[in-house]
Amino acid sequence: MKTESDALEGYAIDFLSELAQSLGFNYTLHIVKDGKYGAKDQEGNWNGMVGEIIRKEADLAIAPLTITTVRENAISFTKPFMQTGIGVLLKKDTAAEGSYLFGFLSPFSKELWIGIIISYVITSLCLFLVGRLSPCEWTEPATEQNQFTLLNSLWYGVGAFTLQGAEPQPKALSARIIAVIWWVFSITLLAAYIGSFASYINSNTNHTPNIQTVEDLLKQDKLEFGTLINSSTLNFFKNSKNPTFQMIYEYMDKRKDRVLVKSFSEGVQRVRESNYAFLGESISQEFVVAKHCDLVRAPEVIGGRGYGIAAELDSPLIRPLTIAILELFESGRLEYLRQKWWENTCSTQDQTGWVPVQPHTLGGIFLILGIGLALGLVVSFIELVCKSRSNADQQKKSCCSSFAEEIAQRFGKAQNQEGLEKKSPTSNSCDEAKA
Repeated sequence: MKTESDALEGYAIDFLSELAQSLGFNYTLHIVKDGKYGAKDQEGNWNGMVGEIIRKEADLAIAPLTITTVRENAISFTKPFMQTGIGVLLKKDTAAEGSYLFGFLSPFSKELWIGIIISYVITSLCLFLVGRLSPCEWTEPATEQNQFTLLNSLWYGVGAFTLQGAEPQPKALSARIIAVIWWVFSITLLAAYIGSFASYINSNTNHTPNIQTVEDLLKQDKLEFGTLINSSTLNFFKNSKNPTFQMIYEYMDKRKDRVLVKSFSEGVQRVRESNYAFLGESISQEFVVAKHCDLVRAPEVIGGRGYGIAAELDSPLIRPLTIAILELFESGRLEYLRQKWWENTCSTQDQTGWVPVQPHTLGGIFLILGIGLALGLVVSFIELVCKSRSNADQQKKSCCSSFAEEIAQRFGKAQNQEGLEKKSPTSNSCDEAKA
């Protein structure tokens, strides 16, 4: 980049300065005359930086110059000083997820929805069990109908989400513990859903397609997409055997007069000013995204490759430069330069987009629900034990025998139906406690 005084600055300039200090050489800089990286024409002549190296108009080329097979046959490269790939540069509002039929499910992640459904089923089963175990909830199994059937338990769980309640209302302490915990769980979920859904609506006011991968470009018709003319990116798609990449090349080749650009800066400008997606080197795109807050790069990166310093074929400069690059890697200097020049100037608010609520965010309420369900089951078991002891004292039976009878009546047919019919009514331990 040029400063106000027409001096050059940037990552490559600092990188070259580090190499010069390490190897002890002097240098002069000039910008490539035709503004191109280097491609071979139909007559076999090279343009751009590669052409200047071959014609010995320059000793080295230091730039985001991709190492490719065709270039490697014409010039020599050092080991890569930076790894890159092919990414998709977009305007932020075109990268946002578009509305769809089941968008109302988006506020929660899939994992959280699964957790909610499992919690609902387990809570309904616990309420069903407590409704049968607790003598305060089901006093006389032989003559009284249990109000907390499985369907009623499932219905009660749904009623909590509507904030209207549902019949039947629990009477036992154990059932009320489970009901209260489930209501707290439901209200917390509703509050989280409303807040997340509001953020989702605000972040999704447009109807542009969701571009997450290169393949997504082919699934939409709202954005044109292209790349640099005669670039390594274009050649990658041209030579690829992948059917998707071949379709992308065919799209660009048929519309080459409209979608191919002459320079990287022109591609960035088109993205910012029109419905256009720019395919190019991901590392260069990240640099642009760090400086322009209205741009974003799609998550997927394909075609991994590297940037290298170019010199003439079999140049003696390559080996010492490669060693110096490795030393800069090991000392952390290259990482420092990367952080210096790729520092994001956008505000935190601009960087932070909407994301669905994840399970770990609401992990505490799931833990509280689990503790409440366990407590409700324990209390219902204690209530049944107290009832069994009371019956055992009145009927002169062992406590275990009386407890087994209660379990049999509540979860199956009574072992001795005649005995149950002749059995005199017993006092309810819950009523005794009230008395």
